[in-house]
Amino acid sequence: MFEVYVHVPFCLRRCGYCDFNTYTATDLGQGASRGNYATQAIREMRLVRDWQTAHGIHEPPASSVFLGGGTPTILPAADLARMVDAVRDLWGLTTDAEITTEANPDTVDADYVRALADAGFTRISFGMQSAVPHVLRILERTHTPANVAAGVRAAQAAGLRVSVDLIYGAPGESLDDWHTSVETALALGVEHLSAYALTVEPETKMGRKIAAGTLRAPDDDDEAAKYQIVDELCRKAGLAWYEISNWAVPGQESRHNLGYWRNIDWAGIGPGAHSHYAQTGEDGVRAWDTLHPRAWSAAINDGRIPWAGSERIDKAADLEERIMLGLRLHEGLDLADIEHRAGRDLHALADALEREGLAAMTPSGRMVATLRGRLLNDTVIERIFDAVL
Repeated sequence: MFEVYVHVPFCLRRCGYCDFNTYTATDLGQGASRGNYATQAIREMRLVRDWQTAHGIHEPPASSVFLGGGTPTILPAADLARMVDAVRDLWGLTTDAEITTEANPDTVDADYVRALADAGFTRISFGMQSAVPHVLRILERTHTPANVAAGVRAAQAAGLRVSVDLIYGAPGESLDDWHTSVETALALGVEHLSAYALTVEPETKMGRKIAAGTLRAPDDDDEAAKYQIVDELCRKAGLAWYEISNWAVPGQESRHNLGYWRNIDWAGIGPGAHSHYAQTGEDGVRAWDTLHPRAWSAAINDGRIPWAGSERIDKAADLEERIMLGLRLHEGLDLADIEHRAGRDLHALADALEREGLAAMTPSGRMVATLRGRLLNDTVIERIFDAVL
């Protein structure tokens, strides 16, 4: 399988917790502007396609295209459509391709969403983050709960599948606040929900406030309690966990996300985007684009793929990735495959993890994290690493 990710690095404003590669300026030079962005992204796609051909990489039609950011919907819907059309022209799309864009709720209306549907988009992921006004203010989000509801209704009316993203652990967010946010999201009738613990990087605005003592840092126990709340409420609403931070109505899982966790090939387009290829000889390759849009665009203008660097994925690195990614998924880790690749017998470890309530073995021999194992996922991974590396 093969998929394409397009990073759109523009935002109307930068949220205080965000450390993503985003910019609020409309024009960053060298053709890296909002108005010209789709053109430059398409030019990079052509360069990547030529590189694949030169290296004997022949990808199948893309099964998924995902536009993330940043705020892709800060661009005209016609520009998003142009980028998807370019993927179709260069690689082809499967007949059932999943085509997703992220969206801030205050950047779309019914006309915009209909234009996306007409262009072949099948799915939209709204950055809801919270349904509680004071939490949205702490996160410095510009939308309101009413914006989210209107966007979801418009998407559903246009026939798009809908996901919402939530963040838990914000300073000042109570358990009741979080309960309200999850219940509000589920009441919208969405098929998919993502919930991520707030991670505060020191160089962000929020990180500086926490360092100065004007905001409280996230608390691990609080975040664990909130994870259990979202897991239980989703289960009751008919959304099953399929990855540690994601729940969906069965059959409505994000194909693009599953592709990442299953380690398939993908082409990353846009400043800071990562690419992954397993077809480049004995080892795979991971590459990443230049971060700043000006330098990224300048490289494209010179006819160069704008990679800042790349690395080989040797057998040891591949084994690590398989363990880390497999243990995040409800489908679990293929223990026999890991034993074969590592040349180790892991049955004693699997028995120990089961006794400790951290994992369960399926009849087909896959190791699946329990709820406790999901909460302590890093610990489970480290235990397996210690046994095989």
